[in-house]
Amino acid sequence: MPLALLALAIGAFGIGTTEFVIMGLLPEVAGDFGVSIPTAGYLVTGYALGVMFGAPLMTVLGTKISRKRMLMLLMGLFVVGNLLSALAPSFGLMLTGRVVASLAHGAFFGIGSVVAADLVAPDKRAGAISLMFTGLTVANVVGVPLGTLVGQSLGWRVTFGIVAALGVVGLLGVAKLVPDMPKPEGVRLRHELAALKNVQVLLAMAMTVLGFGGVFAAITYIAPMMTHVAGFADGSVTWLLVLFGLGMVGGNLVGGKYADRALMPMLYVSLGALAAVLALFTLTAHNKIAAAVTIALVGALGFATVPPLQKRVLDHAHGAPTLASALNIGAFNLGNALSAWLGGLVIAAGLGYTAPNWVGAVLAAAALALAVLSAGLERRDRAVGTPAVGTPSAGTVSGERTTVATH
Repeated sequence: MPLALLALAIGAFGIGTTEFVIMGLLPEVAGDFGVSIPTAGYLVTGYALGVMFGAPLMTVLGTKISRKRMLMLLMGLFVVGNLLSALAPSFGLMLTGRVVASLAHGAFFGIGSVVAADLVAPDKRAGAISLMFTGLTVANVVGVPLGTLVGQSLGWRVTFGIVAALGVVGLLGVAKLVPDMPKPEGVRLRHELAALKNVQVLLAMAMTVLGFGGVFAAITYIAPMMTHVAGFADGSVTWLLVLFGLGMVGGNLVGGKYADRALMPMLYVSLGALAAVLALFTLTAHNKIAAAVTIALVGALGFATVPPLQKRVLDHAHGAPTLASALNIGAFNLGNALSAWLGGLVIAAGLGYTAPNWVGAVLAAAALALAVLSAGLERRDRAVGTPAVGTPSAGTVSGERTTVATH
């Protein structure tokens, strides 16, 4: 695997850290600005919304320049946003900094996925994508716990200053290691939008929303579930989230490896097992050891779906994959927001802290049903020799594909 993937992984590490570390620092931020914890929670919501809307916006703006330059600009935006957060004299400016940083998130992973896939041979594309996403998963194992510890010990502003420095390292890495891949000729915004007419692209995005939504239905409420149901102490939640992060790392790497060999079977197994494990979580949550093992499994099975789903979007939007790839990253955040809302509804209805696990199981099962439907439609189209809407016909040379071996 080329060293350029290391630069992308460093950027992903910084982005993953800044996205999740705020959850552990909300009390400190709320106290400094004199706002309530629910109000401080807008720093999480604002970031998620920024990712959803920023992914297509920044990708569209980036159609006029080379991907390497766009990645550098995105990391620069990320640095500015985190510096603004670190130095913000008011809560409003802190929220602005979070939104500015979030604008880089979706486009970085979307464009980065295309670049990572183009850096390697076709049969290594999912593996390359998974290596870039390893930076995001490792952030949950290392970056978030350390960032929380630093923020609680030295102040949350120091944490965001360090994250900004990570962004500078990522920017320099992209500048030094990513080859200067020219903007493909003949690619226009209408080509990118046309790829969204492909039913398979839309189904893959729907699978992303539902599948990863299943994960966050449970994980969003992991703290009250583990303290009130499993009986863990409050301080144990951080280490339980580290287990979740370790599962994410392993699942991401396994998903990338086997998606290159058998993509749809990998999705069937991971989504089916995820639905089953989430359903069992309603029982295992009552036992400390079983709960800890289940948390790691949820992380592993959830992130095992990421490389195959991202690769499936790239494969079916290969005539113009950049916007579709970025929108799929936004789909992850849409799934997070949707599942957190649904999980909150069942808890508010008095069904208990384990009820969100059933929500997650249903969402994952629905994603599995869409995977079966997607494969069935693909077999039908192949049998009649009709390409899916938005897919270039056989023999068409797409201007979006770039040969990198010469760089």
